[in-house]
Amino acid sequence: MLFKVDFEKSYDSVDWGYLDKAMERMLFPTLWRKSIKECVGTTTTSILVNGSSTDEFPLERGLRQGDPLSPFLFLLAAEGLNVLMETMVTRNFFTGYEVGVTDPFVVSHLQFADDTLLLGDKSWTNVRALRVVLVLFESMSGLKVNFHKSMLVRVNILDFWLGEAASALCCKVGNIPSLYLDLPIGGDSRLLVFWELLALFKE
Repeated sequence: MLFKVDFEKSYDSVDWGYLDKAMERMLFPTLWRKSIKECVGTTTTSILVNGSSTDEFPLERGLRQGDPLSPFLFLLAAEGLNVLMETMVTRNFFTGYEVGVTDPFVVSHLQFADDTLLLGDKSWTNVRALRVVLVLFESMSGLKVNFHKSMLVRVNILDFWLGEAASALCCKVGNIPSLYLDLPIGGDSRLLVFWELLALFKE
C-alpha cells in the first residue's frame, strides 16, 4: 500500500525551535544555527486591508516563501520524518516494501521536499503505525498533515480493505496508475499511453 502525504501549508508551519533542534542533532555549528535563527526569526509581515497595508508584525513560525534558503531548511525539517520512519522499521513497528530477490532491501518512504510517499505491506499494524508517525511528526515539527487531501493507493489490495483503511486514516482512496512528482507509478509499461506523460516532459 502507498500513502501519499499532503502537508497543509508546509512552508508556513515549520516550528523554529524544532528546526534548530534538528540542526543541532545533525551537528551543525553553533554559529551557523545562530545565523539561521536570525534569518528565520526576524520575519515580519503586514496585511492589505482595503488596499492599505497594516503595521508590520512579527511571525512565530514558518519559512519565507520565495527565499532561496527556505527549500534547504525545509529539507532539514523533513529529515525528522525520515528518522521516525527508519526507527519504526528498525523496531518492527512498520513493515516496508522489499525490493530485490537475492539481497533485498526495504523501502518504507520516499521524500522530495514536501512530496512524501510512505509505502509498506498491507496490514492494520502498518495503518496504525502510519497514523502514529504522522501525528507524532506533526506535534514535533509543526508540519500538519492534511489527511483529507492525502491518499491511500492500493497495489493488489481488495477494495473493501482499502476503503476501511482509508476510513481509519481519514484520507482519500487512490488507484494504480497514480502520480508521484508528476510521474506515473504503476500501470503497464508495455503500453504507449504509459510513456505519453514522460514525452511531455521531454518537450
